[in-house]
Amino acid sequence: MRLEQLQAFLSVARTGNFQQAAHECGVTQSTISRQIQGLEADLGTALFHRSSIAKLTVGGAALLPHARRICQEWQTAQQEISELLAGKQQELCVAAIPSLCSYGLPLVLQRFCWSHPDVQLRVTALGSDRALKVLKDGLVDLALVMQNRFLTTSAELVVDPLFEETIAVLMAADHPLRQEQGLSWEAISHYPQVLFKDGYGMQRLVHEQFSKHNLHYRAVLELNTLDAFRGVIRQGEFLAILPESAIRLACEDPSVISCPLQPSVHDGGKPLTRNVVLVTTKDRLQIPPIEKFRTLALECIPPQFARQAIIASGR
Repeated sequence: MRLEQLQAFLSVARTGNFQQAAHECGVTQSTISRQIQGLEADLGTALFHRSSIAKLTVGGAALLPHARRICQEWQTAQQEISELLAGKQQELCVAAIPSLCSYGLPLVLQRFCWSHPDVQLRVTALGSDRALKVLKDGLVDLALVMQNRFLTTSAELVVDPLFEETIAVLMAADHPLRQEQGLSWEAISHYPQVLFKDGYGMQRLVHEQFSKHNLHYRAVLELNTLDAFRGVIRQGEFLAILPESAIRLACEDPSVISCPLQPSVHDGGKPLTRNVVLVTTKDRLQIPPIEKFRTLALECIPPQFARQAIIASGR
């Protein structure tokens, strides 16, 4: 059964005439006849009494309301897709890592709201792994996450680099390691660690780094908000290994400080960093509001972090 067969059936039922139905559908009468015959063959019953006026049979009358609903649903679907491709999208959903929600993303959100006042923005702070999962499940339109090449290699995904930032250690202002110029992994392994929860890229990075250095670490607490990290760290000898953006926000509190990590041979003698990327799917970029959000993110976020990197370096 094909849609054009149902459309032909409805046209004949409405006009009572095969020739008029053919004119209405923009095809020949023989085409209409073949479509009705094919439909009747599929259903195993005649749909019309063939006479001077085509009248519905009992089977045709039973099919009529269903055919109307099917064709109406198809018309509604066509209209909704047409509006979607024209940019008439009711809402846009974004998942982003917490540090980016606090710094970097707000400017993008502001400019998007100016350019698309009729689109409802919904932003959720999630760990990178979880954000990528809900993107793949179709629950959000874009994800701004810590790069994980194992989760972003699908051919359907579009991955745009946003920025790279260093990783450092957050500690209380009176912590025993506070005077160190650069902390080794050996030194920090002797203190209890506060980590992001499972599903956050930073937890995976911390685990990988201690494994590379053949060191054990004591994970005493898992959190998922920067305020919670700051509140816990300032209480005692806990340490947290965090990205520079999170460190910068936490260090607005004078009771906590940051300390750089010593470059390691396991990282090629370079400072440990993480890459943050924007991820979406190719099909979503056909929708104008999603493409606009992506463009704004690429325009607004990298310069903000580039400026902060210069400030942090003391230049």
